[in-house]
Amino acid sequence: MTQPPPYNPPPGAFGPPPPQYAPQPPPPAAPEFLAVDRHNSVVVDMSGITFEIRDAEAEFSWPEIHTVHYKATPNGKALVVAVVLHNGQLYECQVEAKPKERLREWFAGLQAILGYYKPLR
Repeated sequence: MTQPPPYNPPPGAFGPPPPQYAPQPPPPAAPEFLAVDRHNSVVVDMSGITFEIRDAEAEFSWPEIHTVHYKATPNGKALVVAVVLHNGQLYECQVEAKPKERLREWFAGLQAILGYYKPLR
């Protein structure tokens, strides 16, 4: 009886994927800002600014935003963010800061993120 010839593994057998198919590291995270209370929220991210007031939501993309202003309420218990569009329309959202020290954190966060996405020209 004759034996069949031995089989060799095919060239280029299974192994790690070629470099072009290797997983890529995720892109660096874009900065985000969030101020939220029981009823309202302000979100600032790479797409723009979103206000949520009760159950209503308003989204503003960076190209349509002319300026952004923010301040504390007179009693110092809430943050007010105002978005002014290129057509002059003004939208505001107020978010309570509890505890009151959170307002300072929000001011610092807003200053940094607005400097990143909407630097002064």
